[in-house]
Amino acid sequence: MLTFYYHPLSPIARRVWIALLEKKIPFEPVLVDLTGEQLKPEFLSLNPFHHVPVVVDGELRILESLAILDYLEVKYPSPSLLPQTPAAIAQMRMVQMVTTNELTPKIPALVMVDDSPDRGEAALQHLVTVLDFFTQQLGDAAYFGGDELSLADVTAGTALPLFVRLGLELNEHPAIAAWYERLMAREPWQKTEPDEEAFRTWKRWVSLRIKRRRRQKGQG
Repeated sequence: MLTFYYHPLSPIARRVWIALLEKKIPFEPVLVDLTGEQLKPEFLSLNPFHHVPVVVDGELRILESLAILDYLEVKYPSPSLLPQTPAAIAQMRMVQMVTTNELTPKIPALVMVDDSPDRGEAALQHLVTVLDFFTQQLGDAAYFGGDELSLADVTAGTALPLFVRLGLELNEHPAIAAWYERLMAREPWQKTEPDEEAFRTWKRWVSLRIKRRRRQKGQG
């Protein structure tokens, strides 16, 4: 059985968590306390970069969420989360990479918007560009790539809910708003979605990390 090292407040780990649930893959969850356990030798032997998720399958250890998603899809092909045409596969990867490179990095600006209003406004403007791109990729389909859920939905669909809770409006992007509601109605999303107390804990955790980095830079 797979062993899944995660923390429920990590949106990156949640990608893998949802994929495991959607594909109905048996796994043993191991909660990693990110207040220090990730820096202990036991976990560093699994991931020297001290972050989750990590999946261990027998002698195989896999880091990085996108690599884990690819591995799960190939080893457990049914139900499939991989589109079948070259164009749809390229679209899936584009959505994944835009989520990773353009969407997720804007989380700090929205968490710290009270401290840096200008950065928050710039982040929101950038997010509109991301939503425009997602709208183009989604088209009239229920999900990215067609009528069935794909890894693109899993990746983008575990990041966007955080932005909605941080104040991002989807009113000007009705197709994305409908896609978002479609995902939130799925059982794996409901099972893994942080409640309000957990969300506040996550915000405090992110805020403390940002402030710590700023202090370190000031001391450098």
